[in-house]
Amino acid sequence: MSSFPKKIVEIYLCSELGYEKIAIATAAIVAEKMGFSPDRIEDLKTAVGEAVINAIEHGNQLDVETKVLIMLTVEERSLALNVVDQGTKPIPALPATGNVPENYPRGWGMFLIKNLMDEVEVSSLPGRNEIKMVIHLQH
Repeated sequence: MSSFPKKIVEIYLCSELGYEKIAIATAAIVAEKMGFSPDRIEDLKTAVGEAVINAIEHGNQLDVETKVLIMLTVEERSLALNVVDQGTKPIPALPATGNVPENYPRGWGMFLIKNLMDEVEVSSLPGRNEIKMVIHLQH
């Protein structure tokens, strides 16, 4: 049985709105190369965009000098994405699945991420917030 080598792509973005499109495009290219369906690629693009916008706006407070790290890890049957910011403000807790955000119309980012990805973990430490999202390849 041969092991599948992990492939890792890292992107560092300045914390300015609009730059999330680089992460979205990169994730879409990687997912397409892996064979994800167009619908799942759209889910991925939405989740990545929301995670990076959260990191830019909340975690890094729109400080263009502060970077957001996006790490994509390609595995044989899944794509993992880690979005890491500098943790100026802690990351919001994940909402319960299927529940409309309590502070509607705000709060849709974490709701969408949780409901569009197969696995989601969030962690906040002083100076570091991280969202890990995993989408599984299904054939």
